[in-house]
Parts: sequence; C-alpha cells; structure tokens
Amino acid sequence: MPIRLLPPTLVNRIAAGEVVERPASAVKELVENSLDACANHIRVNIVDGGRALITVTDDGNGMEAEELLMAVERHATSKVPDDDLTRVTSLGFRGEALPAIGAVARLTITSRCRWADSAWSLAVTASRRGGIVPAAHPHGTRVDVRDLFFATPARLKFLKGSRVEAFHVRDILERLALAHPMVSFTLSNDGQSVLHVQAAADLDQKKLRAVRIARLMGRAFVDNAVSVSAEHDGIALGGLISLPPFEKKSTASQYFFLNGRPIRDRLLGKAVRTAYQNILSNHNILPLSCLFLTMAPDRVDINVHPAKAEVRFRDSETVRTILVAAIHHALAEHRIRKTVCSATHCNERGLSLSAQQLSRYGRVSRVRGGHAIATEPFSEQHLGLARTQIHSTYIIAETPDGVIIVDQHAAQERLIRERLRNSYKDQSARLQRLLKEPEVVHLKKRTLIERVVNSADELRAFGFVIEPFGQESVIVRAIPALLGEIDVHGLIQALGEGLVEVDPALDLQEQQHHICMIMASFYGRSVRPDGGLTLVEMNALLRQIEVTLHTAQFTDSRPTYVEWKLKDLKKLFRRC
Repeated sequence: MPIRLLPPTLVNRIAAGEVVERPASAVKELVENSLDACANHIRVNIVDGGRALITVTDDGNGMEAEELLMAVERHATSKVPDDDLTRVTSLGFRGEALPAIGAVARLTITSRCRWADSAWSLAVTASRRGGIVPAAHPHGTRVDVRDLFFATPARLKFLKGSRVEAFHVRDILERLALAHPMVSFTLSNDGQSVLHVQAAADLDQKKLRAVRIARLMGRAFVDNAVSVSAEHDGIALGGLISLPPFEKKSTASQYFFLNGRPIRDRLLGKAVRTAYQNILSNHNILPLSCLFLTMAPDRVDINVHPAKAEVRFRDSETVRTILVAAIHHALAEHRIRKTVCSATHCNERGLSLSAQQLSRYGRVSRVRGGHAIATEPFSEQHLGLARTQIHSTYIIAETPDGVIIVDQHAAQERLIRERLRNSYKDQSARLQRLLKEPEVVHLKKRTLIERVVNSADELRAFGFVIEPFGQESVIVRAIPALLGEIDVHGLIQALGEGLVEVDPALDLQEQQHHICMIMASFYGRSVRPDGGLTLVEMNALLRQIEVTLHTAQFTDSRPTYVEWKLKDLKKLFRRC
C-alpha cells in the first residue's frame, strides 16, 4: 500500500484518542482554557457522566469572531510566546483540545470579549465546521459538548457507568480548584449541585489555599497534617502532608501541582515514599499530600504527554532532594513542637502542683505499696507518667491535660525496628553467634531460598551470616544481637516470605527499610514478655518512645499509643 496523507477528519479523531480519553479529559481541557482566559468563575454542568452533555461556562476574556474560527483548527494557540516551548506559562498550549473534541462530538462555542458589544457562536460536528453566527451571551465563553464520542462508537464501549465518569469529572475539577484558589468553581451533575467552592475576595492566596484544601480534602486532613515549605536554587515548595496514622492505601489522595498545573509524577510520589519510609512501615500505605512546586518554565518539560498530565524535570535529582529534605524537616519540627508544648503545658494552662505532688513526681525513685514510683518531673515528658498496666499489654499514663494509652508490644516492636535501622545506617550491627551449632533452616519453596540467598549481603549488614545449604535449605551462622533469643527458623521463614513480596528493583535504601520492617514484625509476634511491668519499667519504655523518632506509628498503620484529652473525657461524661 503506498504512503499517503491521512484526511484531516481522521487525523483529528486520532488526536481525540490521545487528548480526550473520557469525559473528564474534555472537562480538564476546557476548564484549563477558561483559567488561561483569566476567568474568576467557572461553572461546569454534565449530564449522564458527561457523555450526553458537558457545558463549561466562564467569565474570562472571551474571543472575537476570527479567533473562534482559528480556535477549532489543529495546533492553533495563543499561548506559546515567540514560538518558544521553554517559556510556556499557560495550562493549555498544544492547540489540540477543541478540534479533537469537535472531531468526536457535537461542539458549540459561544464567546464574547470583555470589550465587545455582542457575542458570536460557532458549531462543529464530527469535524464539520459551521459558520460564525451572532449570539446573546455575557462576556466570557460557553462551550457545549453534546454526544461525546458519537462519531467514534467504539470509544463509547470503553467508558464506565455514569457514576464512575462523574466521579472522574469531579476529581479533575477538585484538582484544578486546589491549584487555583483565587477562582470559584461549581459542578452540577444531572441537574444537582455536587461541588461549589467560592474564592473569598478578602483573603490572600496563602489563606485561600488553606481554606480550599480544608474544603476539598477535608478538615480532618488539615488537622492531621504539617506544613511543608522550602526554597532552594529557584525552586519553591509549599503545602501540607499528613501525619501518621492519617494515611490511605492508594495515591488517589496525593496531589502534586507544578506552576498551577495538576500533575501525576512518579518522581514526586517516590520522593514522598522515601521521606516517609522510616515512618510508614507498610509499603502499601501512603500519606496524604497536597504539595505545590514553583520553578522557572525552562526547568521543566511539560510537552512530554498529550494530555499534559506528566512532566519531565531538567534536574530531577534537585527536585527530589528538596522534597525529601523539606518533609524530613517538617516532621522533625512537628515532633520538637509537640515535645516543647507538652513540657510547658502546665504553665500555659495555669496548672500548679502541690508540695506533696511535687514530691511524688520528684526524680528520686521510691517504693510505695510494692510498686516503684516514677522518677521524672511531670511536665517534662509529653507521654506523661505511667500509672498502671492492664492485661499485661496496655500502659496507662497521665499527662497534665489527659490520658495516654500505650500498646506495649507495638511500642517494643517499633523500637526494635528503629534500632535495627540505625545499626544498619551506622554500620554498627553486632553479630550474635549462635550458642549451638549453626542452624540449618529448611524452606519448602525454592523462591524463598533464592530471595534469602540473593539478599545475603544486605542481611549481613544487619548482623546475619547466611549461606546456601543444598537445594532447599540455608545455614544460619549468626543473627543480629538486637533480636536476642528468638526462633531462628521462624525468622528466616518470615524473611523469605517478606522478601518475595518486595520488588527487587527497589533501591538499596528501600530494601533495607523493608528488611527492618519484616524483622521487627516477626519480633513483635514472637516476643511477648510474661507478666506485667513495674512502674519504673513502664516509664523507661515511655521515655524510649519519646526519644526514638517516629515511634507514634506502628508497622501496620496502628498507633503505638493513643491520647485522650481531658476536655474530651469531660465531654464523654458530660462534665462540660
């Protein structure tokens, strides 16, 4: 078959397949055009999830009659200054959205410039363009998209139900609303209002962003998040990121924005995971985030994806380093503030202790009723002072303004994981030579043997000495001293099963993190001290939790301790 040029109609439909994947894609392109037109209010209406109708109305700059004709031509745009793609600051710039939508739907554009006396309208049906006609319309632009994909029936088969498609439309609009807090957005679905976010004229952009985040991501996220802020080498970062255990099992609640553009970027997602890897022990659980990056347009390539959802950074390592360092700093600052606030809370609340109470909370340990009395000053410990232990598992501690309940076993497991991690980091892992002859561990599955043997070098850094022994066994000559007396067979079995689930393509640091998690989890399941703890032992554990980073979060997303404020207890018992 000879080489030939494709007809314009087919070219436009091919472009539509790249740019307009589903109704939400069309909404994204149209709303981005409204934002580029400096709109202050954008209204979106959809019917049947967007398949039957999509209407986007704005109060932006609008277009003249001649511009309407150009707008539906491929690669026609007003957003590339001097034809330099490195200086693009707008959201839409490829000039493909309107002709692509017009190739697969019934498209009508009505627009009026701010300075014009009248409006004009243009219709495009399956790439067939009509003529410009006068219309009645306020300043701004209205785009109606009817019967999406009617010209390409095969595409309709790939769409989901109306509820799913409407969900994707709302998700797109919420991301754009987060990126542009100075603009008001409304969304109606089948005649019902499902989203309305207003931009208050009396607030600056920073305050508006905080209000917008609380409105769209929930007050619970804001209340359980820390502020992230950094600026280096012309790159600025801001936003919020959640504190454990406020997290989810997907990336759906991770929002990234670059120069006002919502993006989905693996580099940024991996950087967040790296920053949290010593906090979130389960690699299937992720923090919530809403992070905004700002940098010069020439430092990022936004032309690598037809839908402009992905970008390529010119210096990706610098971006990654800034993000990881900023999150580390934010989490560390939060921990310091929490400790300082707890230490000074008595004075701030105007609380005082009697002489007898001061004696009881003094540093000299005493014995009363067969139990040791705590030796730390009350106000210096943000986990308070231990009062008792119940069910040989839960430590009850009193703070100046509440009660803390600590899961002893969860805390011990987390502490051992942090010690293993630190010993690896400091290259200080000590071997514990087995008291008996080296133990031969039989593993039934060949895959377990392979992963343990292939990870022998990484395991040696923790204190293991493991060698292959036949086809289905390994010989264990040493284990980490930190683990003490432990079931060696069970530990190696757990390591094999855990390592099989770890992606071997992960970098060394992430693999080390998962090995720590596996060992600590097995330690937590197998080591259960008999009997209760004395008050001295309880308080010693509380102090270890306080001085060990990130021990508020347990390995499978359960907390090591929970806190009840006195005001909440009063409400519970109706003493307010």
